Amino acid sequence: MNSANIWKSLAFGIAAATFLGHAAQAEGTVVVYCGVNEEWCRAAANAFQAKTGIHVDMTRQSAGEIYARLRAEKDNPRGDIWYGGTGDPHLQAASDGLTEPYESPATEQLRDWAQNQAKRSGNRTVGLYLGALGFGYNDKGLEGKDKPACWADLLKPEYEGEIQMADPNSSGTAWTMLATIVQLMGEDPAFDYMKKLNANIDQYTSAGAAPAQAVGRGEISIGIAFQHDLINAAKTAPAVKVVSPCEGTGYEIGSMSIVKGARNMAEAKKFYDWALTPEAQQIAATTGSFQLPSNPTTPVPPEAPDPAKLKLINYDFEKYGSSEERKRLLKRWTDEVKNAS
Repeated sequence: MNSANIWKSLAFGIAAATFLGHAAQAEGTVVVYCGVNEEWCRAAANAFQAKTGIHVDMTRQSAGEIYARLRAEKDNPRGDIWYGGTGDPHLQAASDGLTEPYESPATEQLRDWAQNQAKRSGNRTVGLYLGALGFGYNDKGLEGKDKPACWADLLKPEYEGEIQMADPNSSGTAWTMLATIVQLMGEDPAFDYMKKLNANIDQYTSAGAAPAQAVGRGEISIGIAFQHDLINAAKTAPAVKVVSPCEGTGYEIGSMSIVKGARNMAEAKKFYDWALTPEAQQIAATTGSFQLPSNPTTPVPPEAPDPAKLKLINYDFEKYGSSEERKRLLKRWTDEVKNAS
């Protein structure tokens, strides 16, 4: 999504709907900052509003931008709930006291990694889904060139101007990539890698899914993104190949948090509880999002990568979910990589 659309507010209204055989009556409003793709945001808003009669005021942004927005609105909160997006910024918001502790009755039914996300945050956030990082390439765009299989391959000179990734200052996807490379290589070697990779970067996008979409449209040859976004691109563009890097890769625990001081707290808790149900979680796959859902009774999309079959690193959510580490690494990346050229 381009930057002009990121701040676009999506308000959804449904005049009447049936809930347990009765017409749902209007029961207030909930303001949702949505960190998943726009289609999922829209579908979730419509489904919740139809079920409860609660009006949903939805704004779609990248995870890093929502985190920055919560910081800016700390003294005058305007949002009620942060729905989806990479979990590290949710943890960073929790450590900054920007989100409200809440333990849903559904939490104890979730997969272990989702419950662990709640525990490490003091119940200020919870896991919604798990998604593995990777990259994809367009076979047509790389015709006559080597096909990358590893992170190291992306540094080849033949890919100059052929790679797109998001900016980790705004994107949770790109933050996960930066934190993954640091954990794989060590910090100084990781920054050497990122500087060399910068020479091959065509553009740093605002949204993490944008590189996958660009690869699918054939606008760029290689895109660094979460594998579920690349899988969605490959469904409509068979030339797109999804890669789980040979060295290993990181992953996200997409999360959800209630904003501290939310004006519509009761409605926010209703949305939170609903979002952890199979009914809500199975919406993702219908909108082209193929992550592993946190509720084990939610049907797993057949397209979803199996974490057990991937070479995942032992991702340090405590360290890279801290506000201090985020500020430090982002400043170094901005100074030494993005602005160095």
